[in-house]
Amino acid sequence: MDVAKEKELREAEALMEKNVLLTSIDKVLNWGRGHSFWPVTFGLACCAIEMMAAGGPRVDISRFGYEVFRASPRHADVMIVAGTCTRKMAPLLRMIYDQMPEPKWVIAMGSCASAGGPFADSYSMLTGVDKIVPVDVYIPGCPPRPESLVYGLLQLQHKVNHPDKVRLLKHGK
Repeated sequence: MDVAKEKELREAEALMEKNVLLTSIDKVLNWGRGHSFWPVTFGLACCAIEMMAAGGPRVDISRFGYEVFRASPRHADVMIVAGTCTRKMAPLLRMIYDQMPEPKWVIAMGSCASAGGPFADSYSMLTGVDKIVPVDVYIPGCPPRPESLVYGLLQLQHKVNHPDKVRLLKHGK
């Protein structure tokens, strides 16, 4: 009787190995998050024009699942800071970031958002939005091409899908 039960159990395990996908729930959630970013619109200067062009038919970021730009930060999980950020705009940037639900990511698009750009020496400019919010991906250029934004989104997707290979920092700390 025990031999028959063991044989039946082995057959069930073999069948399960062929037909059942075993994974952790985090991997499944990260896969879903990485393939359906919902960016909040936060265009500040000329980089915002390139961000809008990325949604057009020539580049078409919707083929990657990123076409849903949200007007409300409560419905977004990615903030794309596109352009020059002044010191007066910094508290609003932080407020919008704080309104986004976890998990959330930030992309600094362009030289101005990354390091201040040509206005870095100005009294009213931030020398990078990473002084206000934690930035996950930097996209260089003045302004960067729409293809660069697609590349940055794909880098963020890789970062989300492989948190064990890429160190993700906990936001807000």
